[in-house]
Amino acid sequence: IISKNIVDAHTAIDRIMVNKEFGDAGDKVIIEQFLTGEEASFLAFTDGEEVIPMASSQDHKPIYNYDEGPNTGGMGAYSPAPVVTDELFDRIMTEVMIPTVKGMKAEGTRYTGVLYAGVMIKDGELKVLEFNARFGDPEAQPLFHRLKSDLSPVLLATINGTLKGVTLEWDERPSVCVVMASGGYPGKYQIGKEIFGVDTIHEMKDVVVFHAGTTYIGRHLNANGGRVLGVTAMGTDLQDAKDRAYKAVDKIDFHQAHYRTDIGDKGLKY
Repeated sequence: IISKNIVDAHTAIDRIMVNKEFGDAGDKVIIEQFLTGEEASFLAFTDGEEVIPMASSQDHKPIYNYDEGPNTGGMGAYSPAPVVTDELFDRIMTEVMIPTVKGMKAEGTRYTGVLYAGVMIKDGELKVLEFNARFGDPEAQPLFHRLKSDLSPVLLATINGTLKGVTLEWDERPSVCVVMASGGYPGKYQIGKEIFGVDTIHEMKDVVVFHAGTTYIGRHLNANGGRVLGVTAMGTDLQDAKDRAYKAVDKIDFHQAHYRTDIGDKGLKY
């Protein structure tokens, strides 16, 4: 919970520890330094020795445009993230990813899999917000859309300890993913609403719809979660990718569908 002032902090503590909105997870809280800047996601494969980075990406966690409202699991993402310059890319590898993998091995907890660092960037400096031991969602959607290499051999090399020498080939075109969520998310929301228009997306070039919270009731596709669909498109540039993604979003409809309309705008300013 991002608290911009002491009133927000008190409200957060009440939600967590008094109202118990998060159940037993609210028995303890962690208070962290407020970091300003622009957040980016940095994902890499590691077999415990080698670290093979993926392309940069940027998630949009708050529910509303301009990063307003409560945090969610992610309302959209795009790749690459211009805030991660070539210099910062190299620094994240040498200062964060490689030392972390080596440190885990040295402590007897060798890590194999996908290592995901959430990095806050301001004035060319970086600080690590968090680590995840998984692919990012929705960052993986635009990343996989751009990945030209076969994923299976990379995953096998990660497991087998043979990542050394493995390279990843990326489509140079940017990709944008827009998450369509159920109205009310990340609070209370309704499920079971029929989704229309997804079949029409197959006719669009370089557009993929990733299913997150969906299910079939008979032959009808229905919303079955908070984040429902990840509508993802590639374009000649970031603006084109954004336009294609939202053109696809316009073809899809379900009751009280909610999505941000500014995914990709942070990158356009570059």
